[in-house]
Amino acid sequence: MPSQAPATLVDIGTRITQHLDLLLESEQQRWAGFDELLVEPFGEVRALVASGGKRLRPAFCHWGYVALGGDRASAVDGNGDVIAAQIALELLHASALLHDDIIDGAVLRRGEPTTYRRFLKDHELSGWRGESRRFGEGVGILAGDVAAVLADRSIVLRNDAVREVWCELRLEMNVGQLLDVIGSAHGDQSVERADRICRLKSGKYSIERPLHLGAALSEADDLDEVMRRLSAYGLPLGDAFQMRDDVIGVFGDESASGKPVGGDLREGKPTPLVARAIRSASGAQRRVLDLIGDPHLTDEQVRRIQEVIIATGALDELEREIAAKSREAVSAIQRSGFEDDAVTELVALASYITDRDR
Repeated sequence: MPSQAPATLVDIGTRITQHLDLLLESEQQRWAGFDELLVEPFGEVRALVASGGKRLRPAFCHWGYVALGGDRASAVDGNGDVIAAQIALELLHASALLHDDIIDGAVLRRGEPTTYRRFLKDHELSGWRGESRRFGEGVGILAGDVAAVLADRSIVLRNDAVREVWCELRLEMNVGQLLDVIGSAHGDQSVERADRICRLKSGKYSIERPLHLGAALSEADDLDEVMRRLSAYGLPLGDAFQMRDDVIGVFGDESASGKPVGGDLREGKPTPLVARAIRSASGAQRRVLDLIGDPHLTDEQVRRIQEVIIATGALDELEREIAAKSREAVSAIQRSGFEDDAVTELVALASYITDRDR
């Protein structure tokens, strides 16, 4: 059974969602007053942010701050810099999702049509000038850029450490995406590169860097050592987090994940799960796995690929790695010497994100 979200994660998510909606409502009204054509694009950013998401990045930022002695009550109610950083993380995540959906050709996001597909359809049905695909993708890209600018404007770069973490977070995320796109095109399914993409594209920006951001906002002494101890937890947990995503992408329940099962297989993504299956496959199994990357895979072909992934032992291997990385992260944070309440919550988050089904 998947683990239940920690109560503190729900609390942080509710609070940040309220802040985000107020900000995005204000921006939507501001730009709608400038030109009514901007109502829908800004509305799409607002709808995506409001549509769900686990708010993990704000939570890790929060506990990175509290772990270094930052006041928990102040982080919730009084410290505008911490709240601003949490808002910025979610806006940056929304930007990445808007762009990812175009790059991946995704049809659904959280059970709803993706933004670029929605605008593409509007263009087709309205008979507007130009090409529908270019219109939809153009609006989706620019909506993602708007979210990224709002993220940059939201964060308070209080010191050099905060600035450095924020810039590295953004750069690593984009480098990971570049490797993902190029690796998919090359058909590169090496385990080493798949794991590298997994860490850069998602693990670091979802867990390690938000923790670092919270720590930098605390202005703690000996920050380099603090960052090292946070990374000892954040890096293995980030790997496990993305590995769990890969399993869900191939074997998950569409009604739970909100995305079509097999989407990663149709896109030919160089994921740790597929890379391990290819490494262990026999000749006959490899011929089935060679179907990966065909955007027109049928449900039956997806089922056959799933069966081969299981038969190669890749799924069991990855599940063992997820469990081992989760244990490594928990052990690291338990001996970190950070504030007890932060350690307790970070242990609970490790359990939640590695056992989830969406």
